[in-house]
Amino acid sequence: MAAVGSRANGLLMSLPVYLTWRRLGFRNICTGRLGLVSSDPEPVVAGTKVLESSKEEFEVGSRLISFETGKIARFANGAVVMAMAETKVLSTVASAKGDAAGDFLPLTVDYQEKQFAQGVIPTTFMRREGAPRERELLCGRLIDRPIRPLFPAGFYHEVQVMASVLSSDGKQDPDILAANATSAALMLSDIPWGGPIGVVRIGRIGGQFIVNPSMDELSLSDLNVVYACTKDKTLMIDVQAREISDKDLEAGLRLAHPEAVKYLEPQVRLAAKAGKQKKEYKLSLASGKTFEKIKDLAEKPIEAVFTDPRYGKFERGEALDKITQDVRKALAEEGDEESLKVLSKTVDTVRKKVIRRRIIREGLRVDGRRLDEVRPIYCEAGHLPVLHGSSLFSRGDTQVLCTVTLGAPGDAQRLDSLVGPPTKRFMLHYSFPPFSINEVGKRAGLNRREVGHGTLAEKALLAVLPPEDEFPYTVRVNSEVMASDGSTSMASVCGGSMALMDAGIPLREHVAGVSVGLVTEVDPSTGSITDYRILTDILGLEDHLGDMDFKIAGTRNGITAIQLDIKPAGIPLDIICECLEHALKGRIQILDHMEREINAPRTKDDTNSPRLATMKFSNETLRHLIGPLGVLKRKIEEETGARMSVGDGTLTILAKNQTVLEKVQEKVDFIVGREIEVGGIYKGVVTSVKEYGAFVEFNGGQQGLLHISELSHEPVSRVSDVVSIGQQLTLMCIGQDVRGNIKLSLKATKSGSKSVPSNGESVLKTIQRSNIWASTENEIASQDNLQDSTLEKCETRGLDNPSISSSPAVLIRTAAECDEEEKLSGLVQSSKSKSKLSVTLKLDHKSKSSADQSETFSDLFSHLIDNSKGSTNSHSGLNENEVVSSKKNTKKDLTSSGVDSRKLKIGKKLTATVHQIRARGLVLDLGGGLLGMYRFEGDSKRDFEVGDKLLVKCSSFTDKGIPVMSFVKGD
Repeated sequence: MAAVGSRANGLLMSLPVYLTWRRLGFRNICTGRLGLVSSDPEPVVAGTKVLESSKEEFEVGSRLISFETGKIARFANGAVVMAMAETKVLSTVASAKGDAAGDFLPLTVDYQEKQFAQGVIPTTFMRREGAPRERELLCGRLIDRPIRPLFPAGFYHEVQVMASVLSSDGKQDPDILAANATSAALMLSDIPWGGPIGVVRIGRIGGQFIVNPSMDELSLSDLNVVYACTKDKTLMIDVQAREISDKDLEAGLRLAHPEAVKYLEPQVRLAAKAGKQKKEYKLSLASGKTFEKIKDLAEKPIEAVFTDPRYGKFERGEALDKITQDVRKALAEEGDEESLKVLSKTVDTVRKKVIRRRIIREGLRVDGRRLDEVRPIYCEAGHLPVLHGSSLFSRGDTQVLCTVTLGAPGDAQRLDSLVGPPTKRFMLHYSFPPFSINEVGKRAGLNRREVGHGTLAEKALLAVLPPEDEFPYTVRVNSEVMASDGSTSMASVCGGSMALMDAGIPLREHVAGVSVGLVTEVDPSTGSITDYRILTDILGLEDHLGDMDFKIAGTRNGITAIQLDIKPAGIPLDIICECLEHALKGRIQILDHMEREINAPRTKDDTNSPRLATMKFSNETLRHLIGPLGVLKRKIEEETGARMSVGDGTLTILAKNQTVLEKVQEKVDFIVGREIEVGGIYKGVVTSVKEYGAFVEFNGGQQGLLHISELSHEPVSRVSDVVSIGQQLTLMCIGQDVRGNIKLSLKATKSGSKSVPSNGESVLKTIQRSNIWASTENEIASQDNLQDSTLEKCETRGLDNPSISSSPAVLIRTAAECDEEEKLSGLVQSSKSKSKLSVTLKLDHKSKSSADQSETFSDLFSHLIDNSKGSTNSHSGLNENEVVSSKKNTKKDLTSSGVDSRKLKIGKKLTATVHQIRARGLVLDLGGGLLGMYRFEGDSKRDFEVGDKLLVKCSSFTDKGIPVMSFVKGD
């Protein structure tokens, strides 16, 4: 290989050493690559880049504000970061290269709030921001409206503004920062623009104006003004207020102007430090010769159309289009290509001059109205009766259909904004379909204009809505534009106000809106206004050819919303304030028409009216109602069509009508129950039928006894003749016994009822089932408290009988206990008695079994008490004569002094009388109507007679509170 290398490179091998590759610092040829030989160079270290930035700091309204440029977004035509405290917004501007493509300014403003600005990950499926939200579109419009008029005439190059919130502390709304940062970025760029501008927010709390209020201060403010201006002229006004007077609003605007001017000087200084030289862009303007030529051809025909009031909107438009086509044909015959390029824009300028000259010199408008005259008005409330609320409002050719839909609190719109409330319970959605102007178009996504107009009408109506604690509904108003000839947003305010009253919403006042226009005459040399006219209720054509669209909405008491858009580079504030008076006069005229149609919230009694009910439950009860994963809640909603919202201890039900609401309440009551009231009506299901009555399950699983005496006003021989198992009944609660058991009545719900508690019994607390394992002392204490409270109520009412209700007390047990008792009752044996009163129980020897031997004397004793205190219709083994004699005997004993049941305690000694003799023990009369029992122990059974006197003491109580007695030693 060395020989081959030598032959191949013989010339190189013959060179002197100082000319060889390695001597010259190159690698060897045999490496296959030519290059310098590395000679252990020093490691390369990245240098430190210095970002030259410029910053301007100033103070407005006691808040420190700064503009900064040069640190980020350096490739943008202009980029500025504006900061107030910890809220920072980046605004950038860029312009397209090349010549303009159209005859209008394609300005795009994009405002974006990303969740990283507040340290939050988006909750969307993709965990990233999607399409622009309503607030982002509104903030973009807030930036667009003041900067657009300051671009030079004929500048039709595409311009894009992008404003992004970098960080937010939640204390300041970033929209004001974004607007001012955009102005500073345009000042730094090479784009021709007539700025700078200043944008400021003004609030008012307790009559005191606040400059740049925080979000907490805004929540207490009755005024929210966003004001934009140049050094001496107003550019944009946006107001939301709570019926503020014209005088107070004017004071706020005059305060806002000098505060907004404070933003201008820092922008000028920043542009002087880091701004670019303005670039020469080609402006699309018609030459003076071309303008005069087109004017001579089109002016007189246009003037003839505008002076004829018989033309409608579309007839006038067709006539003007025909004039434009005639001029185009004439120019085409002459071959004037230059004039054809600017024909549309020039003809529009001629129209503008003709109509403005006629308004200023003659005081006549296109449709023949006076300058302060409102178009004819048509109002109709309840246009669509089946809806919650509706209205139809027409002003001239402009027509709007408004509808109202009521929803539950859970239907409120959730907002993902960096600042402001998390939800919104009142929404107004404005829709402008293409057919409203007889055009063909495509409907897709959110439209900036529709969002802006809907929000303006929403702010106007929000001021008169009742507070949420008085009216918890979520309200949605739909404003559908049926025909448009100017000021459809103000028509939405009027129609929306009538629709809300038609829905029965208690508005404080009607709200109306009107749009005020302006036509000015300007000195070309100085640019100052020499003459002007204010127009009330402008047409669409007057909006297009005029200088201003000043939308003002309010009540008779004051202004609730304002939106000012202008076309020239500013209007003096004095003229703006003068327009407020003209708007008030027009607003009053419209309110008169609206109040003649409907002047108070309508009372909704028909079946189509929505119903909302709020119920209070414990959180544990609500969890039981919702069910696992919300299964029970969804099932109720699917079955009834209602909507249920669950809050902290609150259940809100929204139903389409009263019938649906009652169905939902029944289902809720059946699942969780509700507070039981004496005299309250409940629906239940019969679960078992006994000889003495029926057990009914109602109110979320609770059981009550429907005694045979409460079935009907007529005598009932058998319970099964009236009710059956599984039958649904509507019952009244007529009381409860000392143990809290519920007594129900069927006859009380029928006409001629005599069982309804007098004077409306007080509301009982939610009844819980008795705990049979509760201690005896607790059970007696609860009985004592109930009897004491009942006695106090009876004394205040002047009643002698301190009983719970007029019906006799009945010891209520579960159906299972009664079934068991009936099985055991066959074991009762009658003891021989020498007295006239004896108790004989019928024995059923065939049903006797080993299980029957486990019968307890306390169960039989409870059964005896049930029948001794119940109706004579009850059958438990006593014949009729025996029951009567037993009652007489008991009545006689009650007359004697006895023991108070509340004072009977374990260990207390007393003399008792044998009341009855049972198979396993004695029933003792303790006096005062109180019965106790004594159990035979082993073979201690001996002969007793009814009426024997025994010295006994209380040894214990059964689980049902029955005293268990024992003999005193030595008796």
